[in-house]
Amino acid sequence: MVGLSIAEKHFVQGGIAQDLRTDGRKRLHYRPISVETGVIPQANGSARVRMGATDVIVSVKAELGKPSMLQPDKGKVAIFVDCSPTAAPMFEGRGGEELAAELSVSLQRCLLGGKSGTGAGIDLSSLKVVEGKLCWDVYIDGLVVSSDGNLLDALGTAIKAALSNTGIPKVEVAQANASMDEQPEVDISDEEFLQFDTSGVPVIITLTKVGRHYIVDATSEEESQMNSAVSVSINRHGHVCGLTKRGGAGLDLSVVLDMVSVAKHVRQQLITVLDSEISTAEASEADS
Repeated sequence: MVGLSIAEKHFVQGGIAQDLRTDGRKRLHYRPISVETGVIPQANGSARVRMGATDVIVSVKAELGKPSMLQPDKGKVAIFVDCSPTAAPMFEGRGGEELAAELSVSLQRCLLGGKSGTGAGIDLSSLKVVEGKLCWDVYIDGLVVSSDGNLLDALGTAIKAALSNTGIPKVEVAQANASMDEQPEVDISDEEFLQFDTSGVPVIITLTKVGRHYIVDATSEEESQMNSAVSVSINRHGHVCGLTKRGGAGLDLSVVLDMVSVAKHVRQQLITVLDSEISTAEASEADS
């Protein structure tokens, strides 16, 4: 964690109380966000997102696999995060591994709707090829390159951008043996790709509580002063897809509901910026 002197702590907390943070932002404003897509050519899709000095990369890889017996009509998505030891001093040794595991679980909860898949922001049924026999297994790998707070939101943003950049090869199934017990024969196209539908993929908005106030896109300095934080994943229609909390302080239900309400209010700001950045990044990629 960031070590601050007593004077620095008062300065950070006092600024937030007066709606003027140390970098000049208001409580519910983000740092500049930049998006690059197609940064890893060998992946099915990839993106790099910077939020201020926080820098993350996400790659998406799709492989044919077998659906689970419990969900024969759906594909599978797994999310893994790795923290570069050079991203922050606390990432050296076990610190980075523990944070990476925590981020992976939080992203699964926010984007995949828990173990049952209900409320999932990613449509798993779109990954079915042959019910009960063949599906796409999608592996989403995130790398924290540089950390200055708000990692979960940055990774969630990068996942949404990487999925919008993802092309899954078109698969033709041989009808002759599609109904038999053995695995169906398939022809995987090298030229035709299905674009991932990201319209339902939510953004993650973390509200960090410092004193009596909430802020979005907290820096490492601000996170060191937090009482607790609630991360809400919300799609563009305002539906809550997932929720996760961290920090030691307990929260009343009324406070959590208030934080969700604030996150819904803020989401349009983030989605508008992200839509613009993704379309600019894709246009730039197409031109290069």
